[in-house]
Amino acid sequence: MRTFISILLANAALIASPAMAQQANLPADTEATDDEIVVFGQGETRQVQEISSKELLILAPGTSPLKAIEKLPSVNFQSADPFGTYEWSSRVSIRGFNQNQLGYTLDGIPLGDSTYGNNNGLHIGRAIISENIGVTRVSQGSGSIGTQATNNLGGTLEFFSADPSDGFGVDANLTYGSENTVRGFGRVNFGEADGIRGFISGVYHNAEKWKGGGDQRNWQINAKAIIPVGVAEFDAYFSYSDRAEQDYQDLSLEMIARLGYDHDNYFPDYAKAIRAAQGIFAAPINNLDDSYYDASGLRKDTLASYGLSAPLGDGVTFKIKAYYHDNTGQGTWGTPYVPSPNGVPMSIRTTEYDVQRGGVFSSLNAQVGDHEITVGGWYEHNDFTQARRFYAYESLTTPGRDHTKFQRNPFFTQWLFDFNTDTLQYYVQDKISLGDLTINLGWKGFQVNNEADPRVQGALAAGKIKSRDWFQPHAGVAYKLTDKAEIFGGFTQVTRAFVSSATSDPFSTTQAGFNALIARGLKPEESDTYELGARYNDSVFNGVIGVYYVNFRNRLLGVQTGAGIVGNPAILQNVGSVRSIGFEAAGDLRLGGGLTLFASYSYTDASYRDNVITPTAIIPTKGKDVVDTPKHLLRGEIAYDSDSFFGRIGANYMSKRYFNYLNDRSVSSRVLVDATIGYRFDMGMRSPIELQLNATNLLDKKYVSTIGSNGFGNSGDNQTLLAGAPQQFFATVKVGF
Repeated sequence: MRTFISILLANAALIASPAMAQQANLPADTEATDDEIVVFGQGETRQVQEISSKELLILAPGTSPLKAIEKLPSVNFQSADPFGTYEWSSRVSIRGFNQNQLGYTLDGIPLGDSTYGNNNGLHIGRAIISENIGVTRVSQGSGSIGTQATNNLGGTLEFFSADPSDGFGVDANLTYGSENTVRGFGRVNFGEADGIRGFISGVYHNAEKWKGGGDQRNWQINAKAIIPVGVAEFDAYFSYSDRAEQDYQDLSLEMIARLGYDHDNYFPDYAKAIRAAQGIFAAPINNLDDSYYDASGLRKDTLASYGLSAPLGDGVTFKIKAYYHDNTGQGTWGTPYVPSPNGVPMSIRTTEYDVQRGGVFSSLNAQVGDHEITVGGWYEHNDFTQARRFYAYESLTTPGRDHTKFQRNPFFTQWLFDFNTDTLQYYVQDKISLGDLTINLGWKGFQVNNEADPRVQGALAAGKIKSRDWFQPHAGVAYKLTDKAEIFGGFTQVTRAFVSSATSDPFSTTQAGFNALIARGLKPEESDTYELGARYNDSVFNGVIGVYYVNFRNRLLGVQTGAGIVGNPAILQNVGSVRSIGFEAAGDLRLGGGLTLFASYSYTDASYRDNVITPTAIIPTKGKDVVDTPKHLLRGEIAYDSDSFFGRIGANYMSKRYFNYLNDRSVSSRVLVDATIGYRFDMGMRSPIELQLNATNLLDKKYVSTIGSNGFGNSGDNQTLLAGAPQQFFATVKVGF
């Protein structure tokens, strides 16, 4: 299998040279068009929406596609930067499920569980440049059973790259704005609609942090090619990303009251950091954890795929795609808890990542009378190496090390593990069309084998664990009441596989703890989702309403044995269930003349159904609200687009969120306003020259964005909050010729 993948990817490298139509990668039932920003899943038997490329293009260039979907019902997205790309702070949750319980794919390629720890994939921002995304599909439930994911207890986020355009063309834009933000994007398109076509594009983005010292920088290259061969079609995709982000300081409510929202790390004041590490604090700072010298996240990723789609006969289509992903990463932290051997009272602690994974997925689709039958499968092998190391600063007066560069020559390796994960998944689906009635029936199954082999074991666990569920049923119906209105409903059951990592899930504990949880029969998390809703679509109004009920079982929780920041492991255990019920509504009204109104609202009641029983205490969580799950989300916007002038202003309301399990600490509700205005000049080029001005947090609201950056405690305050970016402005010029 691995040899087969290598051959396919070697061929992909030969043709992945350099371009943009739209959406040939999309499933046949995708409804998005160039004229629509949001499509409410017409004909689907579950809650699903699609956002077109226009939604990203009207936001500040470089904005994460995750931030673009926050307008949809039940989607809670947070980040401490204006673009939503700062990965330490990036958090998305849907219906109370956090981001590592959601599924993510790009053109079907699995992106893993989107955790910062980077053990089985990569963030969407490192997989594709935002301008190259054609459509984003969000399923608030568990999503399509054909999704290449073994963790989608909650929703799925499927991203589809835009296809190369017909003919030669160049697209470029340049952005400058607050905090000396500079971003340049360019794309060269070539080929013919019915022939070989492709594009190659690149981006460079650098912005100073909005508080403290340091930068957040990335550069990236994407290339795509489509090659027709008779009635078949080959496609190839390539992406390289290099990202270096200096971190913002994690805060608590007490720190915000004492130090303010603008408080940050010491960088570039090395002398002040040294004095603090020696116990000499400058008021109002009064302890080691108020500030650190510096911290960063470094990631380099190469992603490649090679696919084939071919008709095998009348009504029969076969698809196959192989992919390979290589990642090298370090998360750095200037720790005052471990001195350098040369007498400097600080050192650089890293968590280091090396991912090499490859896989293949395929499907066979056949139309047999009223039945559209699809059978598919997916296999992936993931070699993941993770280490915890320490590096010395040069002297008391000179750091001699740059947190934006990969560290070399450690003085101590605390632990070093090789993890191997093999994933095998299959699915079967039958879509039955009976006039106005559509029925979807199917199931998926998987087996995931996880193994941890220590090279330097330290205090963590080695061993093997397996998760397996060969039958996860999906069923749904959609019925057309009229040509414009339909009702839908469905049921989905999903199991989440264990993850191979030293910093999360079963192996992030002691050997004795791992042996005990294996002996107790640790169970993977499971969810049952029931949905019922209605849609209406015509040329003036598109809308959807829906209700849902979710039973989440076998919830896993790492019970801490000490402070996580200094490396104490947690013991993973099943701690009961969660019940979620909710209501969702969204609508898009076209008033004519280029004027549109959009609004969405969601209500979520998610609560723990059991107390957490630890070896030393009973934590009374029963009946408490799920952390980081606002009950109310309300979004509204007004947009206008004529041949020349365009603009949009939107408001985003979120109710309070708890950041501990006993609900005795929360961050307050907030309303954020973003705006865009622009003008197009027709200069006789391939497309008009476009000037665009974006404002984020227009009213300059001070607020907490991310919660849970360092996890969630049982009660009390916790240094696990990140302040949201203040008012920011960005100006962009776009050209196409």
